[in-house]
Amino acid sequence: MPPYAAVLMTGRPDGACLVAANYFDTHRETLDGALAAIDSRGFWSAYPEVPSKRIYGEDARGEGMAAWKGRLGKTFGIDQPGVVGTVNAESSPYGIETNIDYPSVDLNQLLPAACVAMDSWKRASIDERTGVCLEILDRLNKRSFEMAFAVMHTTGQGFMMAFQAGGPHAQDRGLEAIAYAWRAMKACPESATWSKRVSKTETVTLQKTWRIVPRGVAVTVGCSTFPTWNGYPGIFASLVTGNAVIVKPHPGAVLPLAMTVEIAREVLAEAGFDANLMTLACDSFDEPVAQELVVRDDVAIVDFTGGNAFGDWIEANATQARVYSEKAGVNTVVLDGCDDVRAMTGNLAFSLCLYSGQMCTSPQNIFIPESGIDTPEGVLSFDDTCAALVQALDWFLSDPARANEVLGAIQSPATLDRQAAAKGAGGIVLRDGVAVPHERFDAARLSSPLIIQVDEGDTTLFEQEHFGPVVYIVKTASTSRSIEIAADGAKRLGGLTAALWTRSDDVIDAAVDAFTDAGVALSVNLTGQIWVNQSAAFSDFHVSGANPSGNATLCDAAFVSDRFRTVATRIPVPAPVEEAAC
Repeated sequence: MPPYAAVLMTGRPDGACLVAANYFDTHRETLDGALAAIDSRGFWSAYPEVPSKRIYGEDARGEGMAAWKGRLGKTFGIDQPGVVGTVNAESSPYGIETNIDYPSVDLNQLLPAACVAMDSWKRASIDERTGVCLEILDRLNKRSFEMAFAVMHTTGQGFMMAFQAGGPHAQDRGLEAIAYAWRAMKACPESATWSKRVSKTETVTLQKTWRIVPRGVAVTVGCSTFPTWNGYPGIFASLVTGNAVIVKPHPGAVLPLAMTVEIAREVLAEAGFDANLMTLACDSFDEPVAQELVVRDDVAIVDFTGGNAFGDWIEANATQARVYSEKAGVNTVVLDGCDDVRAMTGNLAFSLCLYSGQMCTSPQNIFIPESGIDTPEGVLSFDDTCAALVQALDWFLSDPARANEVLGAIQSPATLDRQAAAKGAGGIVLRDGVAVPHERFDAARLSSPLIIQVDEGDTTLFEQEHFGPVVYIVKTASTSRSIEIAADGAKRLGGLTAALWTRSDDVIDAAVDAFTDAGVALSVNLTGQIWVNQSAAFSDFHVSGANPSGNATLCDAAFVSDRFRTVATRIPVPAPVEEAAC
C-alpha cells in the first residue's frame, strides 16, 4: 500500500494507537465468541451470571457493597464540561437513605465538548474503538457487585435480579451491540486497489480507502427500571461506531448509568482519547432536561426507553435525529390447555410476581375461554382455572424470603397509585394486591399482584398498559377469540411478549401466525426454570420494532447500521516508470 493511503486510513493520534490495539487483542476472543453466538442464536454468555466467589473473587461482594456504601450521602464527582450545580432526586425503593448529589449541566457547554471529542475518536480504526469498548465492558463486569447494589437500590429489583440484569446480562447486551456494529463496519474493506482498462493502451488505477463517519452526538435517555440492560445496547452501538454519547439517566435511577459513564471515561482517557466522548446529563423530576436535549441540532441519535407519551413525543419532535425507541405494550397470555395444571400455573405465577410486573416483558392480560381449558383429566372450568392460578400465587407468596427476592420493590409510588386505580375501575377482584412486608427493609415498597376478572367486552379496562402488579383475567368466547383479541391488541397498542399454553398443534400454528404478524415474540408451553419475561442476549430479539411498542430491536443489524456512514477517498496510482535499456 502506498504511504499516502496509510495516512488517509489512520489520521489518528499516535498515542491512542498502542493502548487501544492492545485492548482489542486482549478481548478478541470475547468478540469472536459474540460473533459466533449471534450466528448460531444458541446459548452463550461472555459474563458469568452467578454471583459466585469462585468467579468474581472471595471478597467481591463485600468490596462491592463497601464501594456502593461509600457513595451514599456524597456528591458524585465527574470532571466534565458544563457542570453548573447538583440534583438529587433518587431514593431507594427499599426505604434506605441514599442522598447522592449528581451533576446538573449546561447543555450549551456539554454539547460542543462532545462534538470536539469525536475528532480523534472517529479517526481511530474500527478495531481500536472496538477494543476500547470491550475494555469498558470488562471493567464493568469486574464491578458487577457494586453495580448490583446500585441497581437494587434505585430500581427496586431483588439482589439476584439486580446482579444479573444490571450486571452480566446488561454487559452481554452491550457486547451484542458491539459485535453487530463491528461486523457492519467491517463489511467494507478499509482499502482496495481498483483498476479499469479504458483503452487498448491505458489502464486507470485508483487507490481507494474508506472511513467510517459517525452520525454525530448520541443521547441515551435512561429508564427507571432497567437502566443498564436497556441502556447499554444504544450506548455501546453509538460509541463503537464513532459517536460521542451523552447519557441522560432517569432522575430516579441515576447511579448505575453514572457509574457506567465514570468507568468509560477512565478507559477512554487511558487509551489517549477525549473522555468527553462519554458524558452525564442529570436532571430532576421538577426540572427535566431530556425534552430540550433530544431536539438540539447537534444531537444525531436518540436511544429511548420509557412510556408511550414521551416516546411518541421524541419520535415526532426529534426529527433531526435517528430515534431508536422501546415504549410500552400490553403483553398477553392465552390459556387453551396444558398437560400439567400445577406446572403451568406455577410457571405463570412466577412470571406475574417477578419484579412486581415492572418488566416490559411482564404478562398483563390472561385470556381464558368461558368453556374452560383442556387437561389430561378433562376440561378444567373457567372458574377452576382462575382458582388454580390464584392458588399458585398464594403458594408462591407464602414463603416470605422467596416473595421478597422475586417481587423486589416498587420503583415508584406512582405504580401503587395505578394499582389502586385499576382496583377501583371495574371487574371482579379475584386476589387483592396488598402490601408485603420485607424481612430486611422495614420501609420497602412491596405489593402482591392484583388479579381482576373481566369479560372480553371490557376493553376499556384491559386494553391499556397497567405498569406494575396488575393482572386481568379475560373471559372469552373461545380460544380462537382469545388469540384474535390478543394479537389485534398488540397490532394497535403494542406488545412485546405473548405466552400460550395448549395441547393442540393446530392452536399453536394459529397462534404463531397471529402473533408473528402482530410483531410479538411468542412462548409456548413454558414450564420449569424458563419464563416468558426473560430475553436472552445473542438469541432473543428484544422488541420486534413491528408494532407500536417500539421501532427498534435489541439487537439486530438495523440497530447499528444507521449510526454511521462509509465515505471513500480515491487517489490515482501512477503507472510504473520503465527503466531505460542499457
